[in-house]
Amino acid sequence: QVRVVESGGGLVQPGGSLRLSCTASGFTFSAAAMGWYRQPPGKQRELVGTISSSGMPVYVRSVKGRFTISRDNAKNIVSLQMNSLKPEDTAVYYCTYIGTGYWGQGTQVTVSS
Repeated sequence: QVRVVESGGGLVQPGGSLRLSCTASGFTFSAAAMGWYRQPPGKQRELVGTISSSGMPVYVRSVKGRFTISRDNAKNIVSLQMNSLKPEDTAVYYCTYIGTGYWGQGTQVTVSS
């Protein structure tokens, strides 16, 4: 069955970095567009960015230049490298197989001193 599982969240100080991973299974990963979303405390889930099957990333304005999405089709992993983190990046981060309704369980990222 289709599964996407996030890992790598944690507590980091402002200005720090964190790398999230999403391991996928149960579908042809190399042909899939994947996305990262986040849900800040008390707010709705929002898009962070996406990566096409060919590896082209797209980011929302608030993370552009700080976050990088990449994929490793040999390992069925899509990654989110987050640099220059800010307190407002605090959220539960989710990975999704775009267009299918399959989501991971989320991983908590907290940016605080």
